[in-house]
Amino acid sequence: MESGKASYYADKFDGRKTSNGETFRQSKKTAAHRTLPFGTKVTVKNLTNGRSVKVRINDRGPFVKGRMIDLSKKAAKKIDMVNAGIANVEIRYKGNVVR
Repeated sequence: MESGKASYYADKFDGRKTSNGETFRQSKKTAAHRTLPFGTKVTVKNLTNGRSVKVRINDRGPFVKGRMIDLSKKAAKKIDMVNAGIANVEIRYKGNVVR
């Protein structure tokens, strides 16, 4: 488990390639993390409202100091953080993850 700040991708990234070679789509529940392996399924919980969403890691980032995970817009909407832009979150994942 980790906790920190989440943000979400700007619309300009829709259709661009992610670090794992996929085409990024705002309509999918995906995320970027600096170290988790591609394909890792993560539950992201908004600590302000208790809402959570499951996402799959398919990109690297965020590259803004103090942020832990970047979500697609669909995932950000599920945890009601689009208006705020940034949220304090907790992320959980299963398995042995090399850091």
